[in-house]
Amino acid sequence: MNRRTLVLAGAFAAGLLASTSAFAQAKPPVIGVSWSNFQEERWKTDEAAIKAAIEKAGGTYLSADAQSSPAKQLTDIESLISRGAKALIVLAQDAAAVRPAVEKAINEGVAVVGYDRLIEIPQAFYLTFDNIEVGRMMAREVLKAKPEGNYVFIKGSGADPNANFLFQGSMEVLKPHIDSGKIKNVGEAFTDGWLPANAQRNMEQFLTRNNNKVDAVVAANDGTAGGVVAALTAQGMAGSVPVSGQDADRAALNRVALGQQTVTIWKDARELGRNAAEIAIQLAGGKKLNEVSGAMQWNQGPNKVTMNAIFLKPVPVTRENLAVVIDAGWAPKAAICQGVPAGRAPACN
Repeated sequence: MNRRTLVLAGAFAAGLLASTSAFAQAKPPVIGVSWSNFQEERWKTDEAAIKAAIEKAGGTYLSADAQSSPAKQLTDIESLISRGAKALIVLAQDAAAVRPAVEKAINEGVAVVGYDRLIEIPQAFYLTFDNIEVGRMMAREVLKAKPEGNYVFIKGSGADPNANFLFQGSMEVLKPHIDSGKIKNVGEAFTDGWLPANAQRNMEQFLTRNNNKVDAVVAANDGTAGGVVAALTAQGMAGSVPVSGQDADRAALNRVALGQQTVTIWKDARELGRNAAEIAIQLAGGKKLNEVSGAMQWNQGPNKVTMNAIFLKPVPVTRENLAVVIDAGWAPKAAICQGVPAGRAPACN
């Protein structure tokens, strides 16, 4: 073989290698999503947005439901990787328990997006709404409705860092009023698994302990708010005690319209889901964490670990501005206004 032939052969081989490499890079991404559970309405909304964004990019969506089991979530993540996932979106049931599976995934070259709930590992990306601000928003609206009196705090799951972020935000607003004596903390409890039944049980105990002398409740989300309202309803107190929540679930929006819940914080899960999918696709394609568009350095977690993160902006929804979620197509007017008397909520007129 002469020199010219060798050069041509080498050029052909290089071209073939480049073509193969380009084909490999162009291969549609496989994105796995590990869900903590589907008991709450909002995760279905998140899933639809994630799935749509992945499919729009020509990718493949894989999912697993941990059914509120930290142990099952560990095996779910391993299963998603074995099924070909090149990036994972993880909604942690228990941030500490899921850590070994996430670290193993990262060590195997699989990118991880901590979805909505913090997984405090520097090699994972963190995407959520500003949950400290959500806590502030909830507290502001409850305080506006009841500037003094006995307050109860129905917090989220103790295994979820978000529960502490929310409480931190609420206390930033309320602590001066507690210190002055205008507000008294007469009950505070975490809600195992964020389950409404557990929230109801906690609220019932606080009502009994305080002889029903509870003037306001800061509940960590709409599920726990539903449990609180059920406990208040049993005592004939629903509608007279301000209650917060977040997620803008349809049932909660209806409670807001009826006057049983003071505020819900709308975190547009469609935007959160779309962003998560787009970030996962970028990471699966080889982008570094700090190369993701909009990423910022953040270190406000419990262990002050520096991470790359994106925080989306929440919106408080009260009886006065319910139209904002209707106009955005988040929830239909018929569902929000079901059973609402004329004149009770402007959006329902």
